[in-house]
Amino acid sequence: MNYLFISLAVLLGLAAPALVIVYAVRRNGRRLKKALAVLAALAVEVGCVFVVYINIYYKADDAARKAIESAESVKVAETDSGYFFDGPGTRDAIVFYPGGKVECEAYAPLMSEIAGLGIDCYLLDMPFRLAIFNISAADKILSDESLGYRNIFLAGHSLGGVCAGLYAAKNADKVNGIIFLASYPTEKLPEALPCLSIYGSNDRVLNMKAYEASSENFPSGTKTCVIAGGNHAQFGSYGAQKGDGEPAVSPEQQWQQTAAEIAAFVTEAT
Repeated sequence: MNYLFISLAVLLGLAAPALVIVYAVRRNGRRLKKALAVLAALAVEVGCVFVVYINIYYKADDAARKAIESAESVKVAETDSGYFFDGPGTRDAIVFYPGGKVECEAYAPLMSEIAGLGIDCYLLDMPFRLAIFNISAADKILSDESLGYRNIFLAGHSLGGVCAGLYAAKNADKVNGIIFLASYPTEKLPEALPCLSIYGSNDRVLNMKAYEASSENFPSGTKTCVIAGGNHAQFGSYGAQKGDGEPAVSPEQQWQQTAAEIAAFVTEAT
């Protein structure tokens, strides 16, 4: 859950050179040349750090790649915003924000499980694999009336959940509920918004102090599910995550239980 703060630090780093030059010009216009040199040096340094940062990420594993292939009950198609998992249902859908610095394809097994239970899934591909750079990514799907869904929910894992929560806080009228996987809202959500929170008992990446501190941001009717033996990384399929706890359940068991909890929540919310 430190990805949000790292991303904000990167953004501040990119803004710093501009502030330097504005300050220098205001103090003394003749120092513009020197300020430009400082700006160029800072820009190169920040740019290099950013490039290195975004290119160290968790990649989808073989199980995830296999889940992208269409199955008998779930058809998978690549879209201009990510992937669409088309199951047997036609009434409900989920728009999913991936975790920070995780390849979006890593969530294909979970999306396939959910779609197989009758809830179509739109898996979003975020810029630089960081949802903070496109918080409003759900807009395109939510505004497309031709899709014909009666209910559309937001969902997200880790940083993706934080960003989905930021979007929902300002656009609650556009969605029928929100689902947090090992995540929490950093802004107050409307009381009337159905909400589900799921995390694993062995999760050591989720900051539980921050999670508990965010309790006032959850709607009072939020349903919470703790997956016994589940951890942080197994909501996706990208291998072990640094700092995470050892799981006591298989990835398949965690995907299946997560999908079942989501399906029950969607049914109850609609």
